[in-house]
Amino acid sequence: MKFRSLAVAAVLALTATACGSSDPGDAGASGPTKLDVWLMKGSVSDDFLNKFVTDFNTKNKDKIELNVQIQEWNGIGPKIIGALASKDAPDVIEVGNTQVAQYSASGGVKDLTDKKADLKGDDWIEGLAGPGNYEGKQYGIPYYAANRVVIYRKDLFAAANVTPPKTREEWLATTAKLNSGGNQGIYLPGQNFYVLSGFIWDEGGDLAVQEGDKWKGALSTPEALKGMEFYKQIQALGKGPKDSDEAKPTQTDVFAQGKVAQMIAVPGAAELIAQANPALKDKLGFFPIPGKTADKPGAVFTGGSDLIIPEASDAPDAAYEFIKAIAGDEWQTELAKTMKYVPNRKSLAGAAGADEGTAAMAAGAANGKATPNSPNWAAVEAKNPIKEYQTKVLTGGDPVAAAKAADEIITNALNAGK
Repeated sequence: MKFRSLAVAAVLALTATACGSSDPGDAGASGPTKLDVWLMKGSVSDDFLNKFVTDFNTKNKDKIELNVQIQEWNGIGPKIIGALASKDAPDVIEVGNTQVAQYSASGGVKDLTDKKADLKGDDWIEGLAGPGNYEGKQYGIPYYAANRVVIYRKDLFAAANVTPPKTREEWLATTAKLNSGGNQGIYLPGQNFYVLSGFIWDEGGDLAVQEGDKWKGALSTPEALKGMEFYKQIQALGKGPKDSDEAKPTQTDVFAQGKVAQMIAVPGAAELIAQANPALKDKLGFFPIPGKTADKPGAVFTGGSDLIIPEASDAPDAAYEFIKAIAGDEWQTELAKTMKYVPNRKSLAGAAGADEGTAAMAAGAANGKATPNSPNWAAVEAKNPIKEYQTKVLTGGDPVAAAKAADEIITNALNAGK
């Protein structure tokens, strides 16, 4: 499942050309190599894309001519699978980081392991680099990331004489103090399994683990059960529903009603809150989800994108030049400033400057992770036994029994076809 930043951006749709590209070696005889790139809607603003395309075409004049096509997220999976199986694929495709394993397993994605050092791969954030690596080979090159933070009411914190917490224990105590005057200390719906994932990772557990060539659900491990116990504690300090997720009701709308002190979301959600209730615009702040100790923020699910080169690309060398440019220092810094994303490298964590929300997000991204790197993970999220497990625990069910039931569904889904 692709996790999206909620930054508001207009998107430029450039005129598409045929996917086939001429070989770079023929540029002198037949003109510049036509390089076709698929980027996803919402990934870049028109301003950023205009600047990048102009700069890239200028630097590669008479060698490469860049053509970017904007794709819709809805229905993109089958479209990419079809392109990878064809002989007429685009040269570069932006994909959700958790989708790389699925596409790589098809055999239609180029192995870029030998490019890792040139791209400073040792500096990549794990939440993008890990999912881009399938069976020991690097198929996906980290593009950008986004992750959840805590959005809070500065005025309610001041009234309760509390400051943003650094540890889980401080977070529980702070949230309890914020439960006064009819306010909710936090709004956390019962089925936000991405938030639960972070708590589980903090305990050293995971949603599923690989054993040889098989996968096994891991919610019933002691570590994962500890993560669920903390979720239950923090969720109980608000009035969030136990049987639905952050979309039912929309949590930004709940927060905008003015009685919630904290919620967990990407920073861009603050814009939606302010749109619904302009009086809150200057009262919102951000901090990383607290970890078990003050020296390290809580683990977070890292959403975002990787870039892949199809095996069917007629211009893999030119495709790599595109990736090298947009994944490099200059344009990663510009992307962070323009789109308020987390750059693909740890050393660029401060690239967004003074923006408070992006800074909190980048701090959390240093401890970011992704869902189990299996081609079948999408099938797990389609059934989503994790959400059902959460509701059972939050409504008084036996955590171990509920976890084992969810593990069985996860195990069967991940091993389907093996």
